Amino acid sequence: MWSFRKITSIEEPVFNNTLEKFYNLGIEGLVRENIQNSLDGKLPDSELPVKVIINTGTITDSDIPGIEEVKNHIISLKGQNAYTVETINHMKKEMQKREVPYISFEDCNTKGLVGAEHGEKFQEGDTWGVYAYKKGVHFTEEDSELESLRGGSHGVGKIACNAASDIHMMFFANCDSKGKQHIGGTIQLIEHTLNNTNYRSSGYFTKEKGDVYYPYENNFGTIFEKNTRGLKIIIPYLRKQYLGEENVVRAVCDNFFVAILEKQLIVDVNGKSINEETILDIISDVVYYPEQNLTEIKQNFTPLYIDSYINKEPFTVEISDIRKKYNFKLFLRYSENIKKARVAIVRGIGMKIEDKKVKRFVNSPFNGVLIPMSSEEDYFLKSLENESHTNLTCDHIKDPQIQKNAKRFLNNIDKELGVIFNEILKSKNPVDGKIDTSEVIYSTERSFRKELSKETSTVQLTKGNKDSEKNLVKLKTNSKKNQKKKEEKEKKRKLREIIRRVRKKDGEDSEKKRVRYPMHPEDVKRVVLNGEERLLFNFNNIVQYENETICDISMGLIDGTGKAYETEFEVSKNYLEIWDKGKNKKCQVDKNIIKDVSIVNGKVDLKMRTTDKFNDSLKFIYYVEV
Repeated sequence: MWSFRKITSIEEPVFNNTLEKFYNLGIEGLVRENIQNSLDGKLPDSELPVKVIINTGTITDSDIPGIEEVKNHIISLKGQNAYTVETINHMKKEMQKREVPYISFEDCNTKGLVGAEHGEKFQEGDTWGVYAYKKGVHFTEEDSELESLRGGSHGVGKIACNAASDIHMMFFANCDSKGKQHIGGTIQLIEHTLNNTNYRSSGYFTKEKGDVYYPYENNFGTIFEKNTRGLKIIIPYLRKQYLGEENVVRAVCDNFFVAILEKQLIVDVNGKSINEETILDIISDVVYYPEQNLTEIKQNFTPLYIDSYINKEPFTVEISDIRKKYNFKLFLRYSENIKKARVAIVRGIGMKIEDKKVKRFVNSPFNGVLIPMSSEEDYFLKSLENESHTNLTCDHIKDPQIQKNAKRFLNNIDKELGVIFNEILKSKNPVDGKIDTSEVIYSTERSFRKELSKETSTVQLTKGNKDSEKNLVKLKTNSKKNQKKKEEKEKKRKLREIIRRVRKKDGEDSEKKRVRYPMHPEDVKRVVLNGEERLLFNFNNIVQYENETICDISMGLIDGTGKAYETEFEVSKNYLEIWDKGKNKKCQVDKNIIKDVSIVNGKVDLKMRTTDKFNDSLKFIYYVEV
């Protein structure tokens, strides 16, 4: 029931790199990819919104079509490096489960896939063959305006479903306009040998007629049934990192709040409806969004975006590239209570692409939503998306001139928004009259004289007897006293930079310097909720951590004046345990330092269980030592 193409020899015994990219995006990437596909498949003549039904639960492994055949292929896999060996061992371990977790995405008021009966020999207009059997291929609509509004473009997003499964397996059930029901599926392994035959890495749940693949008619029940027009995705062996209904609900709201508010989309998560009315209750619920106060919102900005979108009148912003100008609607909110400025860049289908940080205004009191005004602007944005639709970039563009043009546009987003922000700040904080700087100069002079006095030794001139001696002048000298102070200062400076010398991790005799850096607040995400704290560091924009795979972390307290206290917080008394999610291991704490934390893809991910003594209102500065 599962087919793998036969090959003469094994050349690439490695997993598809795209799996890792989508795995790192987690449940948010999975939700984004599948709902975007559903919005792309909306019935063009219908005024009803697209509805997506998301369900999670468990299924008995014996109810999964062709599972025994898949197990035989996985058992035959042999890794050629540490990563593939680890991944294969994990797959084999997960196959032993009898009750298997799953997630499904079923859409309604959508076209579904067309041309299933043609199978791999798809004809013009068929979408089944492209979706089922092609990698890196994106079906293109004949209507250019309709195509420009679609979210997909790279043709690799469907692998997000495989990445969400511990054994890289997914199914898709389809019901077309004629009520015909078919089912297919894919699994992403590595090139392997089974019973003395070599096979490709990709397997398909399909039947073969000669050398051509055709889908099965869907006579399977339980979670694999799809009897209304549209598409249903089923992902068994769902990774535990993807579990949690709250995470799914939040991912829907974060990425599709515009589509939901505009009544283009309704999402049902295990019976909980997310629509234009209920989304307002969800973003006000601390279960989904712990940061509710404006001054607290520093990580998830969806509540602010929705408030800006609903309550602010949009105005037109013109952003140009080298050749032409594009118009966007900007819903902008200013409030002194907002601590982090972000602008949600949203595609025409109502899907957020990124939380834009405007250069020089990251910590300014703004929040906004930027949306293209026509299909022309939307198509241009689409051309700048990365393959996971999470960022606007020009890195994937190969033509130097087109890349240069895209880079100009991206820079101009910062420039134009910066001009708007600057004008608002000037109007809110006007300069009134002249400033008397005499006292400032006087204070500076006194401070300078005081510091100069510290750096000089006293030369005394004595007049008369010893009791009448006076200090008439101070001259800078190289006295032992001053030299000692200078040496102590230099020593302290070096201590701040170089913490200590330790043995190398690999046990060699030679020593190396361990250097500690404070983390910038922009690169730290922290969530505290119900006795747990989640701590995320992003090192991808920090040069000091390039090529590092392991680090130590210490924590200092910050008081109300911004002063740091590096030794006041005792880690062991405040955390029952600390888990390194990157390597799924428990961290050790030694001398108030969290030891040997893994850096995976430039990121640190810690999950900490707090004690009763922990005060969740404390503010921290984090030091990372490599």
